[in-house]
Amino acid sequence: MRDRILDTLANEGILLEPSAADMVLTRDDPLNFVRSALSRMQQQPLVVTVDDLRPFVAAPVVRTVAPAMEEVRSGPPAPPPRDDGDVKILRDITGNSTCEGNIIDFARYFNDRFRKIKKILAGRRELVGCLPVSKATKFDRDVRMVAMVNEVRTTKNGHKLMEVEDEEGRCPVLILKDSPLANESIVPDEVVGIVGKTSTKGDLVVLNELIRPDLPLRKGMQPTDSWASVAFMSDVHVGSNTFLHKPWERMIHWLRTEGKDEVQYLLVPGDVVDGIGIFPGQEEELEIDDIFAQYESLAEHLKEIPDDIRIIVQPGNHDAVRPAEPQPTFPKEIFKLFDSSMTLVGNPCTVEIEGRRILFYHGRSLDDWIGSVQGLSYNNPLEAMKEMLKRRHMAPIYGGRTPLAPEKEDFLVIDEVPDIFVTGHVHGAGIGEYRGVKMICASTWQAQTPFQRMHNFNPDPAKLPITHLGTGETRMMDFA
Repeated sequence: MRDRILDTLANEGILLEPSAADMVLTRDDPLNFVRSALSRMQQQPLVVTVDDLRPFVAAPVVRTVAPAMEEVRSGPPAPPPRDDGDVKILRDITGNSTCEGNIIDFARYFNDRFRKIKKILAGRRELVGCLPVSKATKFDRDVRMVAMVNEVRTTKNGHKLMEVEDEEGRCPVLILKDSPLANESIVPDEVVGIVGKTSTKGDLVVLNELIRPDLPLRKGMQPTDSWASVAFMSDVHVGSNTFLHKPWERMIHWLRTEGKDEVQYLLVPGDVVDGIGIFPGQEEELEIDDIFAQYESLAEHLKEIPDDIRIIVQPGNHDAVRPAEPQPTFPKEIFKLFDSSMTLVGNPCTVEIEGRRILFYHGRSLDDWIGSVQGLSYNNPLEAMKEMLKRRHMAPIYGGRTPLAPEKEDFLVIDEVPDIFVTGHVHGAGIGEYRGVKMICASTWQAQTPFQRMHNFNPDPAKLPITHLGTGETRMMDFA
């Protein structure tokens, strides 16, 4: 009970020195005693001491939860789903961002990630009887554990040494150079299951099997009675002088004529405008050099889409929101420029449309995946998306090209399996499937930029993937 209470307080950012913890645990209602005391302090200390609590010992306890309803939670309560007409928003950071960026925020953030993915791994047959890291190295036998990867390096003898940790300790894990796992791409900060043998000295574990959380094996989307279809349009980049006006006009014409009964929903996963000051020399590549004018132009472009198509828009790394992920939706100054019938959400976001769970994420972390996992490239972003699903996390690597905000909850964990997983960002286009999840890389509406030309990267623009929500069938419309 002691550990559960202290863990709950730690998840709320409340750290107690040992003597303060002893005092708290003598109270009839430890949790509410601490919460009530802190709510009346002028400034919350980093670590709560006995002296901090003593003035409140005799004070009446103010309950924040009725006794019959109180529970010890292992993490912050999830916000209720937001029902926006026929679109239910299941998971979105918008309105739920609380981080300040201090060390407690980071500890809580990574603990939340670890616990969520550990819960997924706990159901794996290979990890039955797993031990905490601190205990695993004390047994001279095969051991099983779940841990987060700190770093992976190559020894002078050609072996790989992986340092891992959990909530109780850390240890090195050796991957022998002649092991089938020697070529496995292991990225920092992912959570894995480890099956291995402790060394004779008990100072490390020799890896025999690496277990990833992965998706369960299942068939694709089972047919439903829905007759609606959803289209995906990413990286519009309005404001750029390489915005594709003619293909856009062809797409709008199609939606208004022969395609008028085909699409009922449109999801736009980020980089809807080109932004200002995103990279050096960008001003030379802009058609519109004012950020508000870019969004005004975008709003006018979206008004061309038939009124009976429901539009859901999220930001990306070029948009006027914080760069750190997860990204809340657009600020009110931009929000008010759009038609009130549109739904603006954060990045990433999980929505349910006519019974289908859709996870859409702009995809900034694709840069980190492609740079860290052998065999991945910008020419085939679906393979990078598959790596996200295998690891059940969209952006595990901290300190890479994707800035991460240490929220109370890690919104980038894929704890619920979607029916459809969508990204953009890389200006490619593709349709695939992995273990029953439909994967879609949504195309761009921007031609090749000077930067892309310099790096010999050819985008695949002006394509519109469309998925039928009833059958799951997906096709790609080409307006280039």
